[in-house]
Amino acid sequence: MDRTKEQARRLADSLASRGVSFDDAVESLTKLQIEMPSWAVGDSGTRYGTFRERGSARTIWDKIDDVAEIQRVCGICGAMAMHIAWDKTDDGQYLPVKRYANERGLALGTMHPDGFTKQEYIYGSIATPIGAVREASILHYKECVRVARELGIKAIGMWVPDGTNYAGQDDLRARKHRLTDGMRALYDALDDDMQLFLEYKPFEPYFYSTDVFDWGMSLLTCTKLGPRAKVLVDLGHHLSGVNIEQIVAVLMDEDRLGAFHFNNRKYADDDLIVGSVNPFELFLILNEIVAGQAAGLSPGVTYMLDQSHNIEPSIEGILFSVMNVHAAYAKALAVDRAALAEAQGNLDVVGAHRILKDAFETDIAPLLAAAREQMGLPGADPLSAYRDGGYAQKIADERNFGGMGTLGG
Repeated sequence: MDRTKEQARRLADSLASRGVSFDDAVESLTKLQIEMPSWAVGDSGTRYGTFRERGSARTIWDKIDDVAEIQRVCGICGAMAMHIAWDKTDDGQYLPVKRYANERGLALGTMHPDGFTKQEYIYGSIATPIGAVREASILHYKECVRVARELGIKAIGMWVPDGTNYAGQDDLRARKHRLTDGMRALYDALDDDMQLFLEYKPFEPYFYSTDVFDWGMSLLTCTKLGPRAKVLVDLGHHLSGVNIEQIVAVLMDEDRLGAFHFNNRKYADDDLIVGSVNPFELFLILNEIVAGQAAGLSPGVTYMLDQSHNIEPSIEGILFSVMNVHAAYAKALAVDRAALAEAQGNLDVVGAHRILKDAFETDIAPLLAAAREQMGLPGADPLSAYRDGGYAQKIADERNFGGMGTLGG
């Protein structure tokens, strides 16, 4: 215990020398909230098949139980994002879902409409040339808004998985117009206190063109819709070499960063555990968010995991992801902002970069431990607390291989 206190004292002194308060950093760590996607605790897979996990969630009620367990050991995952189609109830009633989530200590987070699970989406959903499918998509959007209103959800997260596979397949400008018209119908259906987050992706499920292909296309569409339409940045939805932290900085400066989905990739949209491939990139992204919010920008960004756990146990993969985000966020809080601004003003290229590297290499374990203690969480870390708690064995015994085989987008 004395050693732990000594480590915390040393870190507090180090942070103080950078103009950072240990107590303020701990408070910020306790306030961070990361939505859990309901679909991440079900069975996942690839285009070639679904891998079944013993104990995976079978129903919306199982998903709520799993997210409640994640919140029990993490303390910063108090909301569950929903996806309609995967979270549709048999009787179309959703108030029982809200009641059960609340009983388990959870709120319901972002609502995600569906645009890819039905056969009629073969040529796209809202941007398809088939008028009847576009009309059905708009009706689906409006139904999602109705359900969101019923559940007290204030954000719609929209991924439009539309595009073409071959040059000449469709008129690209016509698709742009259909996309805008469909998003306007969704935006107009929102209540005044609701927001629309528009996601982008360079390719997949289509490979020649994608209708919302990058952050610029998302921003352009959101600008046409209105101030409550904002860009959703998914860490995996970028081509190799893209400077995601610069995108984040620009969107924050324009007050158009609405949401951020955490995951990691080696090649494309791999949906790996966030921070498992490039932890320095994750730190740099969160550094821009912390710096922007310190300047009063985008205070209400919604954070969510959006990953597909194919070979690792889903809940363990989620917990490790939350741990990585929390650690990267703590390191971003440890940046000496005044020294960084001075180095930048003096054109001290190496010095400025070193300041970021010093923060990235800081041992922030005492910060995370203090935050866990302040939140009254069990164990030294979420993964250990989960493994020691017996929940994995409980759901494996109760559910066996009963998962539904849901696939993530």
